[in-house]
Amino acid sequence: MPAAALRGAVDLSTLRNRPAAPAAAAPSSENAPSLVFDVTDASFPQVLELSRTVPVVVDLWAEWCGPCKQLSPILEKVVTELGGRLVLAKVDVDANPQLSQAFRAQSIPMVVALLGGQPVPLFTGAVPEQQVREVFAQLLQLAAQNGVTGSVPVESGQVEATEPEEAPLPPHHAEAYEAIEAGDYSRAVSAYEAALAENPRDADARAGLAQVRLLARVQDLDSSAVRAAAAADTADLDAQFAVADLDVSGGHVEDAFDRLLDVFAASSADDRPAVRERLLDLFGIVGDDDPRVLLARRRLASLLF
Repeated sequence: MPAAALRGAVDLSTLRNRPAAPAAAAPSSENAPSLVFDVTDASFPQVLELSRTVPVVVDLWAEWCGPCKQLSPILEKVVTELGGRLVLAKVDVDANPQLSQAFRAQSIPMVVALLGGQPVPLFTGAVPEQQVREVFAQLLQLAAQNGVTGSVPVESGQVEATEPEEAPLPPHHAEAYEAIEAGDYSRAVSAYEAALAENPRDADARAGLAQVRLLARVQDLDSSAVRAAAAADTADLDAQFAVADLDVSGGHVEDAFDRLLDVFAASSADDRPAVRERLLDLFGIVGDDDPRVLLARRRLASLLF
């Protein structure tokens, strides 16, 4: 992230002079802000001002976004461990359309930073914890180069208080988590498969397995090449599957479902089982109770019968 990245990434000018929100709605200069907080269209000017003192990481997310739910706890953990050298501002894109538009959030999760009131693109999509740590380390270096070296006071015990104690993970889950952090998705898949072999009703292992398989599939994809291949040959199932994977990992869930349902409708009897299997896999990643999954299931059922 060169220093030049501070200029021209996105246009926040329309939000700079917005009337300030009540103090309770955003961090206040008179009271030390939390390390992690929600921000709205109305409270954003205060966040811009805060970024002149301490780097602000902005997490653009939505309740329906499965990858967002995977990434957000990692962001919160790493920011908390840095002890006030960074803060995390969370933006619900559905509730704050002006911020979503200003940051040009075409896919989520999307993570950017603010330094001295200027945006710095970081990454999109769910990434492993180790990559988050590396990016944040680079961000702190860039902040130092640009004179943004303040920090947020952290009360004694605050870091520990933000991390409630949890029961130890079962051995296979712990192995999978460790492998994901290392970017070793094949080992994580094996660990989750072992957990399911021991307990086929382990819902957490089943969900984790689907998510890790998705991460493994998209890890080395060239988005432009894959989308070009899918556009050139609508009967190329591998290309259609790859684009659907990229769409789900980027938060474009409806696009992924519509694509695969259209492919299913046009497929031969021999190809339909593979398309249905991939749809079911993506349904599990997004969540069976998600309204977009329910809608897609109804359309799939109508195509089947």
